[in-house]
Amino acid sequence: MEIKKAGGVFYIKLEDGSKAYVATETEGSVLKILETYVPEKHRGKGYARALVEKVVEYAKSSNLKIQPICSYAISYFMRNKEARDVLVDELKSITEDEWQKRYKERLEEEAKKKLT
Repeated sequence: MEIKKAGGVFYIKLEDGSKAYVATETEGSVLKILETYVPEKHRGKGYARALVEKVVEYAKSSNLKIQPICSYAISYFMRNKEARDVLVDELKSITEDEWQKRYKERLEEEAKKKLT
């Protein structure tokens, strides 16, 4: 699968012409992962994971630290402790309970956005 980058968006063009993407924003030396999206019929195929892994690779090669904002990015770093070395310093040593709290809070925020 080919992952392309346009500005702050990393994306995969899917076989039906739709796109899966990760939207990012860079502030100084921090790369924020703002949103991860995969069309519903393509979920569960590893596209989101591949995209976030590409962002991690990009951040490392660009000497950037990652701040995961969206729920998928938070869950990625919850599951992949070995990737946490690229995170902003304040997230490198938080407890699993703190990760769970951040994840739950973000899911609630994202659910509110969908209702408006």
